[in-house]
Amino acid sequence: MMEFMPLYMFAVVCIVLLAGYPVAFSLAGTALIFAGVGLVNGFFEPSFLTALPSRLYGIMTNQTLLAVPLFVLMGVMLEKSRIAEDLLDSMARLFGRIRGGLGISVTLVGMLLAASTGIVGATVVTMGLMSLPSMLRRGYDPKLATGAICATGTLGQIIPPSIALVLLGDVLSSAFQQAQLQQGIFSPETVSVGDLFVGAIIPGLILVGLYILYLGTMAVLKPESSPAYDDGEVQISFLQLVNSLFPPLILIGAVLGSILTGIATPTEAAGVGALGATILAIIKRQMSLNKLSEVVTSTTRITCMVFMILIGASVFSLVFRGYGGDELIQELFSNLPGGVFGATLVVMLVIFLLGFILDFIEITFVVVPIVGPALLAMGLDPVWLGIMIAVNLQTSFLTPPFGFALFYLRGVAPATIKTTDIYRGVAPFVGIQLVLLAILAVWPELVTWLPDKIYN
Repeated sequence: MMEFMPLYMFAVVCIVLLAGYPVAFSLAGTALIFAGVGLVNGFFEPSFLTALPSRLYGIMTNQTLLAVPLFVLMGVMLEKSRIAEDLLDSMARLFGRIRGGLGISVTLVGMLLAASTGIVGATVVTMGLMSLPSMLRRGYDPKLATGAICATGTLGQIIPPSIALVLLGDVLSSAFQQAQLQQGIFSPETVSVGDLFVGAIIPGLILVGLYILYLGTMAVLKPESSPAYDDGEVQISFLQLVNSLFPPLILIGAVLGSILTGIATPTEAAGVGALGATILAIIKRQMSLNKLSEVVTSTTRITCMVFMILIGASVFSLVFRGYGGDELIQELFSNLPGGVFGATLVVMLVIFLLGFILDFIEITFVVVPIVGPALLAMGLDPVWLGIMIAVNLQTSFLTPPFGFALFYLRGVAPATIKTTDIYRGVAPFVGIQLVLLAILAVWPELVTWLPDKIYN
């Protein structure tokens, strides 16, 4: 019975999370209760808990995680600077002459916002407020319109700079070192967040292309679902287009360009992005003391939430390892039929199903530290595994009943939009994300080629 204690821990923490308790306290509380039971009955080694202070100190001094508040600050600042409104209007006028043009514009603007902010909630709410009324007014099918907005908003999960990739990079780095120790390898090599950023570029662009292909196909097969603009509505000058495109492109170039060229680390690039977003807000005259206070307050709240979850996850991980959970998972995976492929398929299926009931942060800090070392010890490329997990986690924003993108859009959508319309609208886009997973599984070079070219 005691050998399955790690599995009992995992099951209990999932039940507690479903009951609605805060993630950080659910993870830490469950772990400490199991540790206490083990200490009383003499089957848990107390030395594992003595490592907790150094683990928490390591979180607080982690240079990689310093990028989280900086990227959050950049995203919240851009949300307040109204850049997205000008960009969407210009893109809609540019593509408005063709059927499905407004949907394509929403996708392209969402891609640029994802590369600028990396915050899913901000993108979905912004696009919902700006584009959904316009799409409905022009006769778009409510299911197609809501599905496109929700799916486009989740691009911030995979298109860098992504907070999800920063967190995954830190978790996978620990998992990679643990996998090497299990194999008797002592190496300072880790999983770089920069590698994940670079590895996500091609998959992110493929996903945007698949979204546009779907919207174009719907415009051909069901023309009434996505009508074109009237000719009088699509006039736009070259200067207007440049003025709306220039700010986000400059910011994207500054952040990603500094990482790709090796000028800055992801953490330093996050500082560049935060400063750049602040300068853009000042230039657009959207900065005031009140707005600055709102931005700082929101950034502090989100950052505290993330770091509290990190602390709770560290406690859970220590107790899980104290019960021999890493060896148990390794043994289970090695006995699965299909070897590495079978183990990877099972993990991806579990993450996808957990996405229906858990948030991406919960899955990142609960599931990935458990399965990551075992998969990496079986020889999987850590960058490829990280991008596969990130794409899989992206579906958690769209899968009911707890898909956060669905909640965000429901909160700003008109009362005439049914919740079932939103659910049915996102279904094809979830399918598209699963198609991307299959593509990356068949051609892993789509992830690994660019990092190899740049860093090797």
